[in-house]
Amino acid sequence: MMKLGWYHDLDDTERRTYWACFAGFGLNAMDTTIYALVIPALIATLGLTQAEAGYLATASLAGAAVGGWAAGILADRIGRVRILQLTILMVAGFTCLAAFMSDFWSLAAVRFLQGVGYGGEAAVGGVLISEVIRPGLRGRVAASVQSSYAVGYAISVSLLPVIAALFSEEMGWRVFFALGIVPAGLVFFIRRLVPESGIYMQAKAAQSDGAVSPPVWTIFTGRHLRRTLAAAVMSTGIFGGAYVMITWLPTYLRTALGLSIKSSTGYLAMNILGSLVGPLLYGWLSDRIGRRPAFMTFLVLQSGNVAILLLAPIGLGTTIVLSFFLGAFQGALAAGMLPTFAELFPTSIRASGQGFCLGGGRGFGSVVPATVGILAASLPLGTAMGACALCAYGVAFCATLLLPETAGADLHGDPGARDPRPVAPGRADGHAVTPHLARTDA
Repeated sequence: MMKLGWYHDLDDTERRTYWACFAGFGLNAMDTTIYALVIPALIATLGLTQAEAGYLATASLAGAAVGGWAAGILADRIGRVRILQLTILMVAGFTCLAAFMSDFWSLAAVRFLQGVGYGGEAAVGGVLISEVIRPGLRGRVAASVQSSYAVGYAISVSLLPVIAALFSEEMGWRVFFALGIVPAGLVFFIRRLVPESGIYMQAKAAQSDGAVSPPVWTIFTGRHLRRTLAAAVMSTGIFGGAYVMITWLPTYLRTALGLSIKSSTGYLAMNILGSLVGPLLYGWLSDRIGRRPAFMTFLVLQSGNVAILLLAPIGLGTTIVLSFFLGAFQGALAAGMLPTFAELFPTSIRASGQGFCLGGGRGFGSVVPATVGILAASLPLGTAMGACALCAYGVAFCATLLLPETAGADLHGDPGARDPRPVAPGRADGHAVTPHLARTDA
């Protein structure tokens, strides 16, 4: 049988967990990217302003900030898999509910609650896949989960022209949101086939023998404080820059460049293809040169790419090429946070730590797309997008310098320790076997 790189070296439990997280991220990405695609329709049919459209994007990201930390805290106490199921259901349910809203405030409330689910799913899914995959493959496997964002985005972009052809603009965006209920079916797969993290189960067994769960504020104390703050600031910059493009790129293509829905779909297809490739590149690079150097490399590349795409006088052909690299570099940066943040914290506070860093980044970064909407009232949309994105990536680069290198960290012990488990004979990667993973149907 032909080997498929690192995927060939995964055992059955690792593969089931991988596909559960991949599908969860992808289907939730489909739900969250629907909003970016229907902004022009919401402005036209509900009379929203560009600033209000930006606030709706911010509402979802603020919800993700709350959801990431809250879900992380719960996942450290009652399990990764249970919370993963709950958050997927939240995203699906509230995306569907948005189809029935008819004013700014009701949409803002639903978008906030959808964001709570998405932020929680991203944080808990990242911890689960990082704990299940052995250290030698963790960077590549955990980062590749982010490629599912491209799959979800591709589904939503593919549906856009179909819905536009079948329904009026006023009805089309409602049908689009209603389709967001589809990811709820994934919960049945997770419930039956995906086991709880063995590392988490071992930690809970130790607590049942007399250990006490640390309080939620432990991530802000002692040696954890610097890591928490540096990671949160870095994610703020990465998410802030990314959400500028995710939120406003479809509108920029249609209003500033004057492209039709059909033409815009072609440009977005290149961006999506890049988003599929980027996480794979980050995973490969970070397992070889380390997490920090990989982050710095992609931050520099993305900053240059955004500057040319939005601020330089380029033709349509160049825009197509740069759209691919925009998705690739953006996907790489988002992917890198999944294994890296999990490697920063011990098991007892890992989910809450990662949840806060990812959620905090989404929350604080949420002001950036809203700022674009405000600036666009007096500046060209491309200029407003470029200025905000470049400032965000600069903040992320500075914060990256403060993070420790964690590649190969042993998640059973202190962050930064190397894997002490024996090498498994016959393993293609030469790394230790993943410990037994407990089964749960909860």
